[in-house]
Amino acid sequence: MSYTVPPTRTAAVVRQLRNEIVTGELSPGTLIKDAELATRLGVSITPVREAIAQLSVEGLIDIAPNRTRHVTRVTQKNALELIDVMSVLAVAGFEWGVENLTGTHLDLMRQRQKEFVESLRTGNILAAAAAGADFSTIVILASGNRELQSMVDLVVARTNRILAMSEDLWQIWVDGHDEILDLLELGDSAGATARYRRIYADYRARAEEELLEE
Repeated sequence: MSYTVPPTRTAAVVRQLRNEIVTGELSPGTLIKDAELATRLGVSITPVREAIAQLSVEGLIDIAPNRTRHVTRVTQKNALELIDVMSVLAVAGFEWGVENLTGTHLDLMRQRQKEFVESLRTGNILAAAAAGADFSTIVILASGNRELQSMVDLVVARTNRILAMSEDLWQIWVDGHDEILDLLELGDSAGATARYRRIYADYRARAEEELLEE
């Protein structure tokens, strides 16, 4: 019988706060108070502080010199810089992994794309973000370079925040994934890689139009 080990309290708090930040429930600039969070989440101060430290590393929470903590604000400049970094990492992983894809990989990618589209249709942003990220992860892990995937994981939550700010941005990924699957079905790995790269170019251009500098 399979058994899933429950997350630690710190991991549970990290997941909860990350989800609240990505979906905008905790809006940019929100002051983070340890005691209030601990009471709301029903945990002690220690896992809350450990979670805040982790989310600071991920770039989702800013810790000021005076130790006050706020949800990181998203400006056009840092959004575009983040997209550029994500593009370099993810496209490299896709290019390295695409030649190793098997029929099983493609079946998994089709399933994740189906989940991605359905989650967007029902407004489940967290599930959509997870399925959309998994589509790329399947290819990146096929490269055999798990260190690269770890690097991608560090920035994926912040890019999901950008996606959550505009419904139009999601469609870039939906269309791109569909076309990539078609190209892979034809055995056109180079074409699929080029189409994946174009997702990021289109994503950056649209973000530049829609995200205004504060």
